[in-house]
Amino acid sequence: MIIVPYLLCGINTAIIVTKIKTGEDIRTLGSGNAGLTNTLRTQGKIAALFVLLGDVLKGTLSILIVRFSFLWLTGTDTANPDNMMTYVGFAAAVAAIIGHVFPIYFGFKGGKGILVSVAVLMTVEWIPACILLGIFIIVVALTRYVSLGSCIAAVCYPVTILVYSLITGDPCVWINVILSALIAVLILFMHRGNLVRLKNHTEKKLGQKA
Repeated sequence: MIIVPYLLCGINTAIIVTKIKTGEDIRTLGSGNAGLTNTLRTQGKIAALFVLLGDVLKGTLSILIVRFSFLWLTGTDTANPDNMMTYVGFAAAVAAIIGHVFPIYFGFKGGKGILVSVAVLMTVEWIPACILLGIFIIVVALTRYVSLGSCIAAVCYPVTILVYSLITGDPCVWINVILSALIAVLILFMHRGNLVRLKNHTEKKLGQKA
């Protein structure tokens, strides 16, 4: 079942939309990232909207497919912590983000996984997702750096899941934390270039052209 989120989220909408619009590979344009921000900078708002919708849709569907498949195969409610299966959603989330970052269809070079991370976490646990989204929005609003907001939200990811899992009494709290930490590490790794540019004050702010 875990292969489904990987394959589904490997369909990179930024690459596809840019190819349809201009015939170019977005990974050779702007920042070189096959994601929403670079699409907005290099292709405009309409193209970015299609990428936004595509990434949210594939992230959401990937979790729902795994959950319903698991429910159908085992008769277990994966959304109920009492059944010790909440972590199934997090495992699917890890696979989904890996698929987006390392897509088999595009030479294992995809996006950085932020938008897909938001979509899958909203589907798995919407309350911590809203908290992290709020942190992201505040940081970006104050600094105009999307990458900084992404990295700070990633660092807060496992901490937020830990606190939320403890409050809700999830028996699989540490599995949830480990899986969310894997996602955070992956996101930070994919933003290593951005972190260097932030340190050197060469990172582009939101609204700046590529």
